[in-house]
Amino acid sequence: MVHLKINGQEIEVNEGTSVLKAAEIAGVKVPALCYNEELGHFTSCMLCLVKDADNGRLIPSCSVTTTEGMSIITDDEEIYEARQTGLELLLSEHVGDCEGPCQVACPAHMDIPLMNRLIAAGKFKEALLIVKKDIALPSVLGRICPAPCEGACHRKSVDASVAICLLKRFVGDENDLHPFEPLPMTGKKVAVIGAGPAGLAAAYYLQLNGYQTTLYDKNELPGGLLRTEIKPEVLPTDVLDREIGTILKTGVVFEGGKIIDSKEFQSIKNKYDAVVVATGVVVEAIRSWGFETNPKGIEADQNSYQTSVKGVFAIGNALKSSRLAVRSVGQGKEVAYSVTQYLLGEEPKGEPRLFNSRFGKLLQQEITEYLKESVLQDRVASDKLKGFTEEEAIAEARRCLHCDCRDFENCKLRDLSGRYNANQRRFAGNDRKPMTKYFAHRIVYEPLKCIKCGICVRMTSKYQEKYGFSFIGRGFDVVIGVPFNETVEAGLAETSEMVAKACPTGALSVKDKL
Repeated sequence: MVHLKINGQEIEVNEGTSVLKAAEIAGVKVPALCYNEELGHFTSCMLCLVKDADNGRLIPSCSVTTTEGMSIITDDEEIYEARQTGLELLLSEHVGDCEGPCQVACPAHMDIPLMNRLIAAGKFKEALLIVKKDIALPSVLGRICPAPCEGACHRKSVDASVAICLLKRFVGDENDLHPFEPLPMTGKKVAVIGAGPAGLAAAYYLQLNGYQTTLYDKNELPGGLLRTEIKPEVLPTDVLDREIGTILKTGVVFEGGKIIDSKEFQSIKNKYDAVVVATGVVVEAIRSWGFETNPKGIEADQNSYQTSVKGVFAIGNALKSSRLAVRSVGQGKEVAYSVTQYLLGEEPKGEPRLFNSRFGKLLQQEITEYLKESVLQDRVASDKLKGFTEEEAIAEARRCLHCDCRDFENCKLRDLSGRYNANQRRFAGNDRKPMTKYFAHRIVYEPLKCIKCGICVRMTSKYQEKYGFSFIGRGFDVVIGVPFNETVEAGLAETSEMVAKACPTGALSVKDKL
């Protein structure tokens, strides 16, 4: 047996145990990308660096074995910077979007590519689940949103952007149901002042989180400017009432005709565990409620929406005037995270944001690569008053180029890049290589997302693929590919999904995973 210390903790391990494994035994998770439990160490990514406390040297924990009396430090400033630099070097050659540019451009940050895939597969109820995770009023916004997401759509490089707003509207119109059940009530109560798009969204997500929410508004009916400023031929009243109805059916209590002055606001603040101010444009009377304001509106943290008054949050036009309802709806969803964090006794930070790799505009030669997962078809013409039929929605959704990464939720490179605050542009050059896609069996291989960890090479060798994957070339020009100019399909004849599952990035992923 070998005796050593991990961060000062004395442990005992078997001879031949790696430092990485010893740290795990001590309850410390050291990051690694090229290490695979089944295949052993490879010493490629250098993210598993730890420090020998006796001499101060950084060592790769996956390949160094423990010795008697060793003392290891797994985290300090030098180790953090070394791992950060390692990630930035890997990212400098990484070409791929974690999230589609349409999702990045959407103020509500909706997973548009996944919605499109589900619609294309005829899974309309499943598509509604994806939409309503981020957008409480899809039928409404599908009629009035100016579609900043479509402005960012890569399909514009081919012909015309995907009709994202009409697809979102189709999903909302097609499924007259409420897709989520609220969590059990926590006993905590939240007041939302203002029943416009921001307030409605906030009330919806807070109620779903298990907080009994009461929605106050000066008007007798909820909807705010959606009800008073938009022509019925653009936004029919029955559509607005139906979608608001799905929000109220979750248990949200609406109290209309309530004029909230300074005294009433103080009463509400004392009565509820948290308050969300979504009143619309701030008038002088609201400025007397006790929080800091500026010429545009209420002062609030841009991430958490926390105002200067503890337990009071502000969203939508109460912060600054905007005609973009989708932004207000997005803020309603986001403030629910902050209020939940506050009520759990945590510091309000808002919706978690993950690292997002982005490579910018498509190169001309990349259009063909992206069309491999799409169809060469013009944008589907539709009557804007009637919207899409099922057949039209499926046809339009199939035009999506699927720019997002299929494995972004399970990508270790993304997770670690966020944890270590990596800067993708630090070592990037001015020019980048054009990306390519290869399809085999049920997987897609995108070489420019590959970090050359060698897991696929070792795994195809272990399972005796006839061709398998191999390192091809030398030095900076080395790539992972199939030897003898064989196809990816030949290289992964027996192990395609196994190898895709083991890949620590989105370089190898399951193509039709929904």
